Amino acid sequence: MKVLITGGTGYIGSHVAVELLKAGHDVVLFDNLSTSTSQVAAAIGAIADREIPLIVGDVRDSGALNAVLKTYAFDAVLHLAGVKAVGESVASPLMYYDNNVCGTVRLLECMVAHDVKTLVFSSSMTVYGVPEVLPISEDSPPVPTNPYGRSKLIVENMLKDLHRADGCWRISILRYFNPIGGHASGQLGEDLCGSSSNLMSYIGQVALGRRPYLAIFGDDYPTSDGTCIRDYIHVVDLAKGHLQALAFLAAGPKLAIHNLGTGVRYSVREVVRAFESVSGHPIPCKVVGRRLGDIAECYADPSRAWEELGWKAELGLEQMCQDAWYFLCKMQGRPLNP
Repeated sequence: MKVLITGGTGYIGSHVAVELLKAGHDVVLFDNLSTSTSQVAAAIGAIADREIPLIVGDVRDSGALNAVLKTYAFDAVLHLAGVKAVGESVASPLMYYDNNVCGTVRLLECMVAHDVKTLVFSSSMTVYGVPEVLPISEDSPPVPTNPYGRSKLIVENMLKDLHRADGCWRISILRYFNPIGGHASGQLGEDLCGSSSNLMSYIGQVALGRRPYLAIFGDDYPTSDGTCIRDYIHVVDLAKGHLQALAFLAAGPKLAIHNLGTGVRYSVREVVRAFESVSGHPIPCKVVGRRLGDIAECYADPSRAWEELGWKAELGLEQMCQDAWYFLCKMQGRPLNP
């Protein structure tokens, strides 16, 4: 298949591109480079041993989208372009609705114009909000509590309406849990610029000496060690889920929703200890007040993805931390161990 990946040089998009190329698909990357650089495309090409086309453009730009869709005869689009920080979405909600909702509308309009009706959409576990039942299945009611989650849910509902209106569409909605880690080559990983709000990014910045300590937002939750519990998934496992979603859609028109998580629970302190173990670096921590919107526990029931996609996560927390640290060391030209 020839596949367009929006957000293709982003953290997740770059790993998805590698897995698709490994499986024999052709990919074109489309990204505005707001949180990445063109060097990511070069890294993907080095891993795949081939040159990968990168189109610099924004999904809100119909002209740029039409140009790339006209140039290449795509079989499918993987839509991973969007902004994704909860706190930032609360402070700048219009930016989130503009990027995530309006950008998707422009993309879908252009796909219709070029008769491309196979889409894998990057959604988020944030759509669930505060879960009533754990683990979280796809049947759990989505009640997002912030603009980021609401923007994702608006797009999900829009895709459902689109499929009802035109049953020829093949749509996979993937609700990510918490991706961390990096490619085993050390050439791809989470950004170093400090724009990410993910736990592993903060831990890495402390290990590199860019932050004096890791702020733990509350240690009085009703969990085993008082810190929040999440479902962390290796980004390579997550990327492979997109490959399985494309294969699932190949069987015929449909709309499906799947959780991409492990179902395994890790606390903040457990992640810190695992990173300290593989890196050899102590991670100083400082407990601060709870962060608005955080919940005690959130983890997936990934059984539907196994039953319908034949996908399940395989890599554990130690490997997630190992690959994240390897990427950081390689990018900094540092030895892997202190």
